[in-house]
Amino acid sequence: MQAMILRAPRGTLQPARVPRPEPGPGQVLIAVAACAVCRTDLHVVDGELPDPKLPLIPGHEIVGRVVATGPGVERFAPGDRVGVPWLGWTCGECEYCRSGRENLCPRARFTGYQIDGGYAEYAVADARYCFAIPPRYADAEAAPLLCAGLIGFRALRMAGDARRLGLYGFGAAAHIIAQVARHQGCELYSFTRPGDAAAQAFARRLTGGWAGGSDEPPPVALDAALIFAPVGALVPAALRAVAPGGVVVCAGIHMSDIPSFPYEWLWRERVIRSVANLTRRDAEDFLALAPQVPVVTEIHEFPLAAANEALAALRDGRFTGAAVLCPPAA
Repeated sequence: MQAMILRAPRGTLQPARVPRPEPGPGQVLIAVAACAVCRTDLHVVDGELPDPKLPLIPGHEIVGRVVATGPGVERFAPGDRVGVPWLGWTCGECEYCRSGRENLCPRARFTGYQIDGGYAEYAVADARYCFAIPPRYADAEAAPLLCAGLIGFRALRMAGDARRLGLYGFGAAAHIIAQVARHQGCELYSFTRPGDAAAQAFARRLTGGWAGGSDEPPPVALDAALIFAPVGALVPAALRAVAPGGVVVCAGIHMSDIPSFPYEWLWRERVIRSVANLTRRDAEDFLALAPQVPVVTEIHEFPLAAANEALAALRDGRFTGAAVLCPPAA
């Protein structure tokens, strides 16, 4: 099969023909129809996340069809359309797994990081961590829901009952979760790179609310702020934007160092918290909710062989919404 391979951090992906994987016990073999390009993929490729499996096939927002099943698989059959997210395996035995917090499992393994992912024509996944895709979505439209959507959904839940909500970094995740938050009655305030007029116009179109640069204060105090950009300096900026008792949620798996700030900016019961990964319950709940909103994803399709171009475009902020790789039909 054709795949894009990371052989060393801080390198480019290399096209290669590799053997098609075979499903083991509890696994499914999937013919990949689409795989969205996530900022976490950039963190892996750029060496910002430690100890990836090498060589590695990146990609963890996979949509495809089951081709074969391994022993013990009962949830899916050949022909079923499934999605594969970032969380690829957990131990099921630790205190976190037993208490519904499998996203914190210390032995967890992740798709496109410790497990080969979807930048390929085929992928193998643990059937327990695959999900049926709502029929209203085409393959490429559904792919960003599998991480940008899921992490945004978990971050939104962390914001509690906020009504005035700030979104820092209006990329793939924010453009999805903004639609959910608006559906739930939130007032939205979107922050982009200073001077990024295209992203601000995109945010205003989707949210119907205020949009400006991350160096600007919002016109009102916020109840909560979700930070999707991997920029530590946004944490004190968001703290200054939220009202007393407000929550700042850091939604990325990697962020640059947070600069020091006066305690006064945190005082009066403001809260900073992070989101780590996702749970299967998050996926089930969000994939049921998305078609009800309905969430519409803005996508930019690239052929599988153009994975490096898609990653570079994401790094440079050259598009709004999400990039999606589409392998040739199997």
